[in-house]
Amino acid sequence: MNNNAPEFSLYKIGKHAAFAALALLFGCSTSDSTTGTAPERIDRHALVSRHNITLAAPDTLASLSVGNGDFAYTVDVSGLQSYPEHYENGVSLGTQSQWGWHTIPTDQNYTLEDVAQYDTAANGRVIPFPVQHKGSGRKVDAMNWLRTNPHRLHLGIIGLVLLKENGEQAEVQELQHINQKLDLWTGKIESRYEVEGTPVTVELYSHQGRDGIAARITSPLIAQKRLKVTLKFPYGATCHVCPGYNWEDQDKHTTTLSLSEAGANQVQLKRQLDSTVYYTNVRWDEAAQFSEKEKHVFELTPSADQEQIEFSVLFSQNPANEVPDFQATKTSSETTWDKYWTEGGAVDFSGSTDPRAKELERRVVLSQYLTKIQCTGDLPPQETGLTMNSWYGKPHLEMHWWHGVHFALWDRLNLLEKSLPWYKKVMPKARATAKWQGYEGVRWQKMTDPYGNESPSSIGPYLIWQQPHIIYFSELVYRQHPTKETLEKYKELVFETANFMASFPTYNQKDQKYHLNAPLIPAQELFPAEETNDPPFELSYWHYGLSVAQEWRKRLGLPTDEKWQAVIDKLAPLAVKDGLYLPSATHPQAYQEDFYRRDHPVVVGAYGFLPLSEKIDTAIMRNTYNEILNKWQWDTTWGWDYPMMAMSAARLGAPEKAVDALFMDAQKNTYLPNGHNYQDERLRIYLPGNGGLLTAVAMMAAGWDGAPDKPTPGFPDNGKWKVKWEGLHKMP
Repeated sequence: MNNNAPEFSLYKIGKHAAFAALALLFGCSTSDSTTGTAPERIDRHALVSRHNITLAAPDTLASLSVGNGDFAYTVDVSGLQSYPEHYENGVSLGTQSQWGWHTIPTDQNYTLEDVAQYDTAANGRVIPFPVQHKGSGRKVDAMNWLRTNPHRLHLGIIGLVLLKENGEQAEVQELQHINQKLDLWTGKIESRYEVEGTPVTVELYSHQGRDGIAARITSPLIAQKRLKVTLKFPYGATCHVCPGYNWEDQDKHTTTLSLSEAGANQVQLKRQLDSTVYYTNVRWDEAAQFSEKEKHVFELTPSADQEQIEFSVLFSQNPANEVPDFQATKTSSETTWDKYWTEGGAVDFSGSTDPRAKELERRVVLSQYLTKIQCTGDLPPQETGLTMNSWYGKPHLEMHWWHGVHFALWDRLNLLEKSLPWYKKVMPKARATAKWQGYEGVRWQKMTDPYGNESPSSIGPYLIWQQPHIIYFSELVYRQHPTKETLEKYKELVFETANFMASFPTYNQKDQKYHLNAPLIPAQELFPAEETNDPPFELSYWHYGLSVAQEWRKRLGLPTDEKWQAVIDKLAPLAVKDGLYLPSATHPQAYQEDFYRRDHPVVVGAYGFLPLSEKIDTAIMRNTYNEILNKWQWDTTWGWDYPMMAMSAARLGAPEKAVDALFMDAQKNTYLPNGHNYQDERLRIYLPGNGGLLTAVAMMAAGWDGAPDKPTPGFPDNGKWKVKWEGLHKMP
């Protein structure tokens, strides 16, 4: 850059004339497809590649993954899944898809009625909720079956048999001179190591249009008959948090081997687990023998007259004869990842002197990779993506906001939109829940499955903050595509969601206000359902969601919905005591007792996650933020709480605190070498934290509606942060 030219760390420009002026000044190409652009183009390849991951030793919390959003495959340092048992208590070695689910058969025809608990609302109405039960009997049996079924399948272990000279399998700790690298720009994992001094190289890719992987293995071990590829297939696992495989019930499923019509170098394995059927197709391009070693265990043995083998494994719900070979899979990966990194948003912190900047950039780049391969399928993701099972592999809809909003802000709206048709698919079940409980419209699920079934829980069915999410998502789509086609596409989801939201509050004749009354549990989940009223975040989200839905009616030329407007106009104010917003109107002692200063500090989300509304007094919110910052039990929080705090600090005009929040010294704000957000020994990865980080950084860089008119309004203006960005969108 010309040293005499004006310095721009980042600039946010909204007018065509300004874009043209910058283009003339800096000789760069610009785009008005987003809310801003950097005057000096970011070297995206350099930005991404400086965060390639390199491992020199086995690390059970640093396993690496390839995938395409509908499918992911996670490997150990061997380059494949050779040592799954070694990684079970770390980031385990998953092979999972969006379509791979299994149900344990039963003849009991369990329904939510079997687990219903009837709670009395403030207006005296009795409302059923599907809850967890203790003891024994049909209620407990039904509860356990409905919670654990269906569960996400581990589709199969694909690993290596690496033999030492004495014929024994080499253990993971015996691999020497390990050098494993994930090339983020191409989606390639290359693993180099030695077995008793003999080198092995494994090159691995995931196909980006099909659910499978391909690998090229090069090693003198092949000629020495000391290397094989092994495939092992498990039964479904009903464990709460686990790798997702079950090796104990090998008689409950079948794996049938048949030759493929495609040729001699291809086989098909039909997998049947009760009513679940899927296919695993294996293709290899050199001389090799495929054989069944034992039940559910197969080996691909390369011919001893070579030192290299290429093979592909494709998983599908239907028989497939066309299996992409290694070169096709490699090309698919390289082309798709190049497009992903080139066309989406980018943020470059390389000019910063704040010592935290390099680590923030690493977290941002790796989070983009992880959310692409884990969270871009055709239904909302589970909290652990496609790596391991959490809550039996089921999605949690209240987390969909954290999984998905960043895609819109980083100019990858299509990746968010991919999962939105699922809401229409499951709308009948959401409508049935609303009707069962006596409400209008649709009540969206909390812990659910591909078919939209609600899961019994002592907390989940009482949550309501997932309800406005689809309105928020639809509005993000409209902001980028403000057309009648967008309005028509999403209006049913928006309007039916709003109908429930308008029918849910209780009108109080005394204060003439609508209240969010018990039974409910807020996002700060420690408050009991039967005695919690008017949580502030939910009140603010109700106001936002109904107001946006009303605006959609206006855009479509429809009259104002009078019921919606009545709730908007008369929604209860946020409860205040001693100049602080209370987390619940019925818990005025909350800030005086340790019991309540834990879990999600979601009060600040009312102005952070959400934009400013007339319901928020920024002075009171600032006081509340500081009270929480200084007195909260941060070891009890979760990964998305830190970006939520950052977004609130940014909106409150405290960018130093926003950055501090992103780096809060708390275990659940840990980002592992592979980029995953670690929580605890049970939940080793947590993708809502990664998605939340990307949302906060985009908002802090590109701004938000009503943000100060200055560069990077969410970052400190102290000379230590030089932030370049391009392709980002403002947050509402």
